[in-house]
Amino acid sequence: MQYETQQGPCLDAIAEHQIFRTGDLTSESRWPEFTPKAAETGVRSMLVYRLFVTDQTLGSLNLYARARDAFGDQADDDGRLFATHAAIALAGAQTEARLHVAVENRDMIGMAKGILMHRHDIDAVQAFRLLVESSQNTNIKLLDVASWVVEHRREL
Repeated sequence: MQYETQQGPCLDAIAEHQIFRTGDLTSESRWPEFTPKAAETGVRSMLVYRLFVTDQTLGSLNLYARARDAFGDQADDDGRLFATHAAIALAGAQTEARLHVAVENRDMIGMAKGILMHRHDIDAVQAFRLLVESSQNTNIKLLDVASWVVEHRREL
């Protein structure tokens, strides 16, 4: 509903780098489009944290409750700790995913270089240069050029 209405504590936490807590959505005036819709679902209280490790926002952690004033100071502190751990775990998972993609890309480029080295009797630097030039001349990403070479190796 927050994305639909383009307002709400989640979006504000991300944009304003703050924590938002509301005890009763039925009397909340900060998000006039969002709060009536959220209240219709039975949600009364929200506690929202921006998830970040550096300056880059990773997302937000949204806690919902049907009870009014469900989140007190202790919940705020506990949530802050949980949000910190969640942000660190999320950042680690994103880094691992990027590394996995980088390894896959490196392997594909390495295979394409090997094919070109064998077919054209050139060294690794020349093969890589050939891939880069082909990428630039065709305006196709280097990885896509390398993938094409590997897929069409029998036709080269």
